[in-house]
Amino acid sequence: MINKFKGWLAFPVACLMVAGLLITSCQKEKDTTIVLNSYGPSPVLRGGELKFIGNNLDLVTKIVLPENIEVTTFVSKTAGLLSITVPESTTSGKVTLKTPQGDIVAKTLLKISEPIAITGIAPLTARPGEVITISGTYLNLVKSVIFPKNKPVSVFDAQSKTELKVKIPADAQTGIIVLSNGEQEPILVESEITVGVTLPVVTQISPNPVKAGTLLTLQGTNLDLVRDVVFGGGTKVTTFTSKTQVKLELLVPANAKDGKIKLVVASEVEVEASPDVVIAVPVIAGLSPNPVKNGGTLTVSGTNLDLITSATFGGGKTGTLSGVSATEIKVSVPKDASAAAVVFGTASGKSVTSGSLSLVVPVITGLAPYELKTNASLTITGTDLDLTVQALFAGGTSVTVTSPAETEIVVTVPSGTISGPVKLVTTNGTEVTASEPITILPSNVPSITSMPLTMKPGQMITLIGDKLNLLADVIFPGEVKATMFGEKTATKLEVIVPLTVKKGKGKIKFVTIENQFSDSPEVMITGVDPIKDPTLVFFNFDNLNSWWGDAGAAENDPALSLDGSNYWRVNKACNGWTGLFWRNGKNDFPADKIGTDVAKYVVKFDINILEPITGGQLRVRLKGSEGDFWYCWAPWAASGSYKTDGWITVTIPIMDFSDNYGSGTNKPSDLSKVDSDFGMAFDAGASMVNICLDNLRFELLE
Repeated sequence: MINKFKGWLAFPVACLMVAGLLITSCQKEKDTTIVLNSYGPSPVLRGGELKFIGNNLDLVTKIVLPENIEVTTFVSKTAGLLSITVPESTTSGKVTLKTPQGDIVAKTLLKISEPIAITGIAPLTARPGEVITISGTYLNLVKSVIFPKNKPVSVFDAQSKTELKVKIPADAQTGIIVLSNGEQEPILVESEITVGVTLPVVTQISPNPVKAGTLLTLQGTNLDLVRDVVFGGGTKVTTFTSKTQVKLELLVPANAKDGKIKLVVASEVEVEASPDVVIAVPVIAGLSPNPVKNGGTLTVSGTNLDLITSATFGGGKTGTLSGVSATEIKVSVPKDASAAAVVFGTASGKSVTSGSLSLVVPVITGLAPYELKTNASLTITGTDLDLTVQALFAGGTSVTVTSPAETEIVVTVPSGTISGPVKLVTTNGTEVTASEPITILPSNVPSITSMPLTMKPGQMITLIGDKLNLLADVIFPGEVKATMFGEKTATKLEVIVPLTVKKGKGKIKFVTIENQFSDSPEVMITGVDPIKDPTLVFFNFDNLNSWWGDAGAAENDPALSLDGSNYWRVNKACNGWTGLFWRNGKNDFPADKIGTDVAKYVVKFDINILEPITGGQLRVRLKGSEGDFWYCWAPWAASGSYKTDGWITVTIPIMDFSDNYGSGTNKPSDLSKVDSDFGMAFDAGASMVNICLDNLRFELLE
């Protein structure tokens, strides 16, 4: 035997005997009534013993088993017990006892236990779809053959009491097979011998190394069973150029990586093939021109260049590929790339490095004039000057160069420049110095030695310096001329900041009576903008409060309040993510009034920074079904420290919000879809945060 049983295949004699109690009493005459109390076992094996318990059973003349099998020979026969041998032709059904007092039909049906057994399997290894023959007993009762893993087959090629022929399913795996009689509580018979399901075998891989996008040939046996081929890195191929038992041809994916390939069959079993498949790499033979100009085109020659998917220049700058072929590729050189070897990447994750690449550097051939006053024009001539982005002068002054020509640049020498060298800064940060310095001639431009760097509209500020009496105009940010002055001498000038000045950072322009001009250092014009539409305010910390946050609370200190109402106060040393105030679910959020008109609106908030903030960011968030959009406000990032002199209004175009914490490319297009979190947090650094916030609102652009 090569099988074992599962389920209820044991045959205890009394497993289904119905217990009966014979109650006796004192009788004057003996009771001769024939009574059947119980019988069993049921189920019972053919050829096994079936017993009946009752009263006066010695009067029974015969027992009729299904189907109409009459038994008149008893193993034992007494008044309390009858015992018979079950004939081979007996089936499941009703049992009837024939007696002189009439038929007695048992209330429970007799069940015959069929001893399904496996005596042999041939062949023991076969391909999916091939037929195996199972030998045994009572195989005619089998309703399904179950292959690993849980793959039942109920349609057979042939079936008899002693033999069963069945095809191996396409997705069967090697393992023990199970025979089932299909009953609600089935008899399950397991084979003790493993049935092997044939798997593909690779004996040769060519070519190796192989180029991505070209044909790879696998040779071996049973390769027609392969459903998928998985390359290193997990790239899967499911479509083949050709497939037979002995050969499999397929195209290598562009992103395939080095490593062993795996053959996957219908049963999900993976077969690893040897040796490792090596993916070919590009070979760089030449770069032209070399040196190449930033912003220009570099031509690369070599072999397998069509595998290249990226080109990284010095400074980690990425070029754009074009004209790609196996032997030549063109790459745009980023304007901010620095001189270094170029690293070429492939879709397979490999890379190759070129030889050293030099970059064109501007040459200054002349300056005119060599002697000039500040705020006068200086002409710089030379070659490749179109790479210039900035001109540097002695005294620490500089000028941003816009739209430079290849052979000439004209710049205005800024106030504060002193005699000395002239330098040009290129797009990649290279500095080029003119061979001759310039001489700055004396001029009647006033110099300022002291002035406030923070001011408010309507405030009188005091300038201290030299030749201040030569000033004709003082022009504030927004091109607003000052019209109200106080004391005005050669060394002191008092001026009132115009009410209509543009708030925020900017420079004050000073114009002399000779129409010479100079600029102040960068100043901050503080003050808040009025609320134009109260229905567009979504946090004012009065009736529009917050639901939750990690730091801060509503406060109303008359010395700090904008208008006597509440504001939000944070006074905490923050390190990393710190939620300040939040609501969600569109609660009191007026975004539906804006909808898709996002380009026409800005977000504004009023802030008073009481102590300098030295790191991190304030992040404003608008999150909903369209995306999670952020704006990061950190004016201290450039200077290392920032403090306002009182309340100011910060203005943010809605189109400046983006995903990926404010650094992504996706932007909001419909504010009505902001139906989740909105509010503000501190993150991405550490600092003491001592601030007052109020009146977060939308505003229509004018």
